[in-house]
Amino acid sequence: MTENVIPGDNFALKTDHSSVRYAVAVASGKGGVGKSTVAVNLAIAFKNQGWNVGLMDADIYGPNIPTMMGVEIMPEPTGLSITPAEAHGIKLVSMGFLVRPDQALIWRGPMLHNAIRQFVEGAAWGELDILVIDLPPGTGDAQLSLSQVLGLSGGLIVTLPQKVSIDDARRGLQMFRKMEVPILGIIENMSYLDLEDGSRMEVFGSGGGRALARENGLPLLTMLPMDPAVREGGDMGLPIILNAPESRFAESFRDLANQLIERLEQGEDVNPGLSIEMMD
Repeated sequence: MTENVIPGDNFALKTDHSSVRYAVAVASGKGGVGKSTVAVNLAIAFKNQGWNVGLMDADIYGPNIPTMMGVEIMPEPTGLSITPAEAHGIKLVSMGFLVRPDQALIWRGPMLHNAIRQFVEGAAWGELDILVIDLPPGTGDAQLSLSQVLGLSGGLIVTLPQKVSIDDARRGLQMFRKMEVPILGIIENMSYLDLEDGSRMEVFGSGGGRALARENGLPLLTMLPMDPAVREGGDMGLPIILNAPESRFAESFRDLANQLIERLEQGEDVNPGLSIEMMD
């Protein structure tokens, strides 16, 4: 089935109750690379630049955005529309609000597709400058469903420096290309750890993100350091960009948001009027 998902330039979503200018998906080929951490802190960095921001947790099987944003419940629906929760000035929707923490979702593709469609089309997002989407790891049903129901302005690939992570990130990158989603760049997470004596430890090796970016003709947008405050902030629902705004990690996210805002507003390779051929 072929479906035109973007009817015009700079158009991500427009329904009777929502209008979203840009939609940016954060992806990785594997779990454990800090993809959700990137999505959360990037959303707040956009908010701090004065943008109206939404955050959609599309990781249906392992949602953790509510914990990282420090919010436990979503408001009651208004009519037939989902009312997003709000935290730190950002609207958010997640399956984590709808299931018990110990409940496992054993869903096939059609059920997952319907859930994502509800998150996109059935939520009263209102007027947003940008919707940041935290994708699940891998290259499966959730990614395909999202591309079918929402015009993505671009995708970001998160990886660690190590070879195993790079190999998986390459698959995520090819997924975006297969779906004709513009790739905004590579983010290398946990690039190094600054030690008390002033030296730097490269826990997961070095150079992987730069090599991946170079071989694919993409920018390496940032190299994020390891910082215990990242874990602390995520656990207590206060992301590091708020909990430790003077940290190197927070500074990197402010710079990253500025880069992406400039690129999105210039319209470089964004929303090219693509068609998606869905795979059975």
